[in-house]
Amino acid sequence: MKVCIRLATIRLAIIATLACSAALAGEKIDRKAAVGRHAIKYSGYDVRLNDSDSPTQVGNGKFAFAFDRTGLQTLAPQNTLSDWGWHSTPPPDDPSKFKGNSAYSPARKIKFADSLPDPDNPELSQWLAANPHRLNLGRISFAIFGADGGRLDAGSIVPQWQTVDMYTGRVESAFRAPAGGARVSTVSHPDRDLVSARIKSGLLETGALRVIFKFPYSDRETSNLSGNWNAPEKHATSVEKSGDGFALLARELDGTRYFAAVKFSKGAKFSPTGNPHEFELRANSGELEFSCEFSPEKIDPASVPGFVESRNAYEKMWSGFWENGAFVDLSGSSDIRWKELERRIITSQYLMRINGAGLLPPQESGLRENSWFGRFHFEMIWWHAYHWLLWNRPELADGMLSIYQKTLPYAREIARGEGYRGARWPKCLGDIPREWPYPIHAFLIWQQPHPIFFAEAEYRANPSEETLKKWADIVFATAEFMADLPIRDETGRDNLEPPLYIVSENTDPHKTRNPAFELGYWRYGLAAALEWQKRMGIAENKKWREVLENLAPLPQKNGVYETFEGVENMWEKLNYEHPALIGTFGMLRGDGTDPSAIRRTLDKIDATWNFDRVWGWDFPMLAMAAMRVGDPERAIGYLLFSSPHYSWDEAGAVNSPCAYFPANGGLLAAVAMLANGWDGAPPPDPDALHFPKNGKWKVRAEGFGQKHQ
Repeated sequence: MKVCIRLATIRLAIIATLACSAALAGEKIDRKAAVGRHAIKYSGYDVRLNDSDSPTQVGNGKFAFAFDRTGLQTLAPQNTLSDWGWHSTPPPDDPSKFKGNSAYSPARKIKFADSLPDPDNPELSQWLAANPHRLNLGRISFAIFGADGGRLDAGSIVPQWQTVDMYTGRVESAFRAPAGGARVSTVSHPDRDLVSARIKSGLLETGALRVIFKFPYSDRETSNLSGNWNAPEKHATSVEKSGDGFALLARELDGTRYFAAVKFSKGAKFSPTGNPHEFELRANSGELEFSCEFSPEKIDPASVPGFVESRNAYEKMWSGFWENGAFVDLSGSSDIRWKELERRIITSQYLMRINGAGLLPPQESGLRENSWFGRFHFEMIWWHAYHWLLWNRPELADGMLSIYQKTLPYAREIARGEGYRGARWPKCLGDIPREWPYPIHAFLIWQQPHPIFFAEAEYRANPSEETLKKWADIVFATAEFMADLPIRDETGRDNLEPPLYIVSENTDPHKTRNPAFELGYWRYGLAAALEWQKRMGIAENKKWREVLENLAPLPQKNGVYETFEGVENMWEKLNYEHPALIGTFGMLRGDGTDPSAIRRTLDKIDATWNFDRVWGWDFPMLAMAAMRVGDPERAIGYLLFSSPHYSWDEAGAVNSPCAYFPANGGLLAAVAMLANGWDGAPPPDPDALHFPKNGKWKVRAEGFGQKHQ
């Protein structure tokens, strides 16, 4: 009965929150107009930027096609990436021979065997680090041919303009070449892993303009991993079948096999070019349409949606995306920064829908670049997924959050192998549950409470028995490990002891103990797990309670928090990388913190931190802390900060130096606080909500559900 009353109370609170949001919003926001005023537009082109020019993308969250100003991948190799497209090169030795490293914790005899490189087999250790890696599925580009039939250099193509209509997802591009120009429309599909285009040009009919399909071997040696184009003997591309208007290509790289089905205008000719792994599509009129669908399974090319069908489905996906969930309109503001902030909000939602709404958590570069071998990081799931819940689009987080259920058996195996109870979540995985052996991966711990945080967030959105049961095993196994990790000293205090890598990853793991952020998150995780037991009518776990009540305090010195206990010269020598000590009261709700000390710490960070040596999500994290201490003006400043690793391009991507989507997800989480508040926030201002109340901000918000915890 008590559970029913509690659920009813929470549901009424959610209804009241939605009603309040609607009342503050007033008249419904014209979302199409708001998105439209930030359409991505390029005019002119600097040929010197061909190799570094930031690409744009079409995609659906589990597949993305990055293209340049021609609407295809013409001027430089770009990536075509998917959730399922992974590859492994042949191992130098039997992977079962990997023995790891018998490094022990000095405080407890814990062996970190599987997560550290094997000193006796460095080649196999390196192979395990690089495999599996995400695979660029192929390159689709334009080629210009001269009157003599020879192919001209890509420099003969000069882009003129390009427009990305984020409300429909449609991209229009125009370029010129010798003897004429071309107009290109590019789209993807909501459910199929394909790119589709319509090209109009007089150059098509003469054969001067053709579409080239080319496939690489995998490349695990470079940061972008767009493919190894100089190893034709290592892979195979064959035509499984072809006919008027279609072709099915089979790809094989070592043990990886996938397909590319191309559907195109009747009468056009699809044929090999004579170059390895390369095919051309030549039109017989001034207009050409094609769709290319990539799949791990063989598909009938006749079933591939054509351009019009793909465009219509893709536009429906995007309009549905924008018209559902939460929305913020800043256009009534007089603060000169409103438009840039709103642009970042809109473009971040667009980019995260393409790069961070799939079946696996995205790598930090999403589906645009293959940083970190294309692997995803468990500690970054918070920044990729949480904003979807705050913006009332939980279905877009479901795929990546399912990783906890999928990985739970492996997480239990890691904990058991190290002598711990419960489940220890890995740091960095590909499409299979196998950790990348590396010291940071072995000793990092701040990702451990994440699944408890997400369970709590989902329960706030759907406080039901179904949610409790769905997350129970994950919450309890996580709490078991979290309670087992600390070491109790002779005074009865439970400490987080070395070896530890903390959020910033810039301290000596063998000398780092009781880090501030991790202690705060440990408190949150154990408290939430105990509350989970209470909701389910389960007797409280005594050890969890004991550890929670005896955890070391967050380290302070001279009235400000420090990165870890006993750190020397922190504000002079460790004032770079993630200032995560402030995340305990911003990103997190502040368990174990003193708000006045947090404010002094934020002031100290402002005065001393090297903001040229931080990462993109640090600024939203700082903004969230500023919000909690009652300084929304400072929060706006952080979100619009100018830094080498927080540089926003025309398409809304943050380059840090690679594409770095945790920054976009972090900005959206911080803006949700500005628009919708957080637990314990003061009442919203009728005009400014939680933005600065200086008369310059007039903000309309609608569709928000749960507040930030």
